[in-house]
Amino acid sequence: MSNGQPEVILAQEQGTEMRTGGVSKGLEAEFGGGVKEGTLVLTNRRLIFVCTDDKGEELPVGYFAEHLLLYSEVEGLGDIPNKAPNVFIPLDSASVKGHKGGLGRPSLRVSWRDEGGAHDVVFTETLTGRRRTDLSDWAFAIEGMRSGTRVLVSLPPPPSAATLEGKVMHVLADMQEKGTLEIEESVEDEYKVDLDPDQVQAACDRLSAQKLLVRLPDPSGDVFYRRASPLGEDSFSS
Repeated sequence: MSNGQPEVILAQEQGTEMRTGGVSKGLEAEFGGGVKEGTLVLTNRRLIFVCTDDKGEELPVGYFAEHLLLYSEVEGLGDIPNKAPNVFIPLDSASVKGHKGGLGRPSLRVSWRDEGGAHDVVFTETLTGRRRTDLSDWAFAIEGMRSGTRVLVSLPPPPSAATLEGKVMHVLADMQEKGTLEIEESVEDEYKVDLDPDQVQAACDRLSAQKLLVRLPDPSGDVFYRRASPLGEDSFSS
């Protein structure tokens, strides 16, 4: 499936629930029964469920409630410990089926077989709201790569980390949507610098013009940005 290409991250879904009911005894021994929450990563070779070094973020639900989103922050494949409880699923041996949700939430069912036996798990997204695509659409992307009908886009090389543009790319490495204020705060915190909001906006717009970021205007008037994916215009990140 990879045709000799290096392995690259195509999408991430933070706050994914993995339901372990019905999996082989090997995976149940690692996870126990029930549900585990983390980050689901799609590459051109594998699905990777990352649940080490979990972070928590309180998200509002309605007017009076909050939901604790649990996820693992993944900036690159080198950040993922190659051991349990993380789960690694080769795309070549996986059968996938997306479910749009209806009364429930979008999900992705994955079946595969390895030396530990046959496995069948369901990944369900917890982040909803302003979404053009969701976790169920990963099935189409995977099947497209498997059949050769979906060709990955070659992206320009990222700018030097010594530049503001390079710093912005770094804080957007998790492929999540962020507003300019959040990007500014992340860069300032990471690099111990003091920035002007107009500087950050201009850097993001330059990166968008270079097709390295996707610019996402919001009806509220705010602008959000997400790191571009080799999947092209269709993005499946949360």
